[in-house]
Order: sequence, then structure tokens, then C-alpha cells
Amino acid sequence: MTELARRFEQGPMSLAEVSRNQDISLDYLEQIAADLRRAGLLESRRGAQGGYHLARSPQTITAGDVIRALEGSILPVECVADPRCTPCEREDSCTARGVWETVRDRLVETLDGITLADL
Repeated sequence: MTELARRFEQGPMSLAEVSRNQDISLDYLEQIAADLRRAGLLESRRGAQGGYHLARSPQTITAGDVIRALEGSILPVECVADPRCTPCEREDSCTARGVWETVRDRLVETLDGITLADL
């Protein structure tokens, strides 16, 4: 994503080129590019001048956006990650819950505060 951010508005870039520049497996890039497209972070263009480009400006895509697209969640434990999670029977007396909520809040704040342009 940072490689594509550097080339923002300069036209699409092939995954083969990203693979060479970043020393990342092309097979792996093809897998994650599909997830990033589904999340609306990447767009692709077919043809001789085709390739991938960011769907939005690097200033508006955060590290949190990328991690959520690839991992689903950036949060350490399910009970504080998903408000739809079935409440734990010990939720009201859990001594660790406050710690996990603090970790969650700092993690989200940090990752959502770093954009591709920052990187």
C-alpha cells in the first residue's frame, strides 16, 4: 500500500512491480490485493497500461483501514472488539476488561491516526 501511495495519481502499478520493489511474493500480493479491493481501498485497471492504484488519497487511508481489510479486526480480544459479541457471564466482574478496553482504545487511536501519507 505504501508503494502505491508513493505513486498516487501517477497511474496504475502492476503487482509484479510492487513485488520486485518491496521484495514480497507475487502470490501473496495477489491474495491480499483481492481483500483490499473488496474493502474499497484498491482499484484495478485491466490491459497493457493496467494495474492497481489506491481508491482514495493516501491522506485518507489509515493503517487501521488496511489491517481491518486484511485481518477483519485489529482488536486483541473479542469481548471488547465486537459490540455484537455475546456478553460473557463474567463481564460485570471481569478484572481484565478495563485493561482490554484501554488497549483497544489506544490501538484504534494509534492505527487510525497513521495514514499511508504519513508512512
